[in-house]
Amino acid sequence: NYPDNVIRKFVQLAAKSGIDVFRIFDSLNWIEGMQVAIDAVRETGKIAEATICYTGDILDATRDKYSLQYYVDLAKQLEDAGAQMLAIKDMAGLLKPFAAYKLVKALKEEIGLPIHLHTHDTSGNQMATLIKAYEAGVDIVDAALSSMSGFTSQPSLNGLVASLQGQERETQLDLDHLQKLSDYWEDVRPFYEGFESGIKAPTAEVYIHEMPGGQYSNLHQQAIAVGLGKRWEEVKKTYAIVNKMFGDIVKVTPSSKVVGDMALYMVQNNLTEQDIYERGERLDFPESVVQFFQGYLGQPPGGFPTKLRDIILKGRDHFTCRPGELLEPIDVEQVRIELEEKTGRQVDEYDTMSYIMYPKVFLDREKKTNEFGNVSVLDTPTFFYGLRFGEEIKVEIEKGKTLIVKLITVGPLAADGTRTVYYELNGQPREVNIRDLSAKTTVEVRRKANPDEAGQVGATMPGHVLKILVDPGDKVKKGEHLVVTEAMKMETTIQAPFDAEVKEIHVKSGDAIETGDLLIELG
Repeated sequence: NYPDNVIRKFVQLAAKSGIDVFRIFDSLNWIEGMQVAIDAVRETGKIAEATICYTGDILDATRDKYSLQYYVDLAKQLEDAGAQMLAIKDMAGLLKPFAAYKLVKALKEEIGLPIHLHTHDTSGNQMATLIKAYEAGVDIVDAALSSMSGFTSQPSLNGLVASLQGQERETQLDLDHLQKLSDYWEDVRPFYEGFESGIKAPTAEVYIHEMPGGQYSNLHQQAIAVGLGKRWEEVKKTYAIVNKMFGDIVKVTPSSKVVGDMALYMVQNNLTEQDIYERGERLDFPESVVQFFQGYLGQPPGGFPTKLRDIILKGRDHFTCRPGELLEPIDVEQVRIELEEKTGRQVDEYDTMSYIMYPKVFLDREKKTNEFGNVSVLDTPTFFYGLRFGEEIKVEIEKGKTLIVKLITVGPLAADGTRTVYYELNGQPREVNIRDLSAKTTVEVRRKANPDEAGQVGATMPGHVLKILVDPGDKVKKGEHLVVTEAMKMETTIQAPFDAEVKEIHVKSGDAIETGDLLIELG
């Protein structure tokens, strides 16, 4: 969450940079969470496209939490709140064809706004969903060039254009031109193979786990990174379980990340739903899960399941107001001055706002840029895969300044883990020593926490140590924070399971850790 003045400033800068349509959504469909942004967009003279996030199934009478009437009422409230367009954000691809017809038809009858449908094609059903929405009068749909479409992406634009040829509202787009664009991206796509979702065919499994298309590939990569790649099927099943535990919530960034973090945490630690209720008092949950139940993401339809909330919060405060109301305005100019001191260079308002919204990401990028320069000038194959022996490339580092780089050879591995790289720069021979990160190195194996020893506090996920919050000899109370760890952007705060004295600390900030590694001993 950000203070209201940060939201307004972001909208102003985005509008100044050329954004005309702002799609505004709240991850829990909470109107109060969208109002400040809607007002800010209206003040800039741009278009506020407010959003209803679709989940559940309006055709299933047993799932009445997200009924047709729920979505109609939500749309009316957004229209009253100042929306100029209405988006249906079907982030998981759950909107089935006949449900799309029913929903769009009802919305066209009840509100006076243009309707924009966004969906993902994981199930393979969403071309039919677009056609049925078209029949019901939808004004705009999102689609992707055919070579980049399907699965967790959008339905095929080429296919949609062909389907609507000769119809009353055909698109007027040229299929030959679209095919040329699609052919280009078909050649480019293999360079990014490492980012594919892993789905080989459409799957109706999405109706079971309800994972957003944009999250599926990210969570899969995250599972691999924390050593759960071979347990991906288990992660997906646990994702569905967690959603029900949380009260069947709307799942879209960032609420979907909370569900994903909890699913990874449970699989990593071999926890069942019953374990959470029986052993929750002694478990340290991911920070995103704790903040969700505190109310930092807003209020879900129907509220929070109170029993689970009490287990996760362990006495922490929670609130029902809009989180932004609790945050003091940020002095943007003061932050700019502080950022210039940190970076050692002049920064503009775009840098400042990037830092305010994503401080760690911004500083990480700054560090990489200082170390390697602007790597965006490299072509994609070189950036991801490097040069082949004898290969020569041209790199335009700025207008009118081009470097010609040719790789000659790479020397043997030295004792310190480095290799000498021999190359030519603008025809002149050069060499540089570089650490070979792929070389085999000695790995320190840490002592594991004994689960039968209550005072031995272990890591719940692989990752690294962010902060140590106590010192040996400190007296700590039950629930007091001891260590903060991070695994693939998922922070976990380890708490004292009982009143104790800190006997020994076995890690330091920055240490890499594995699940079960002994972090702290308490007496």
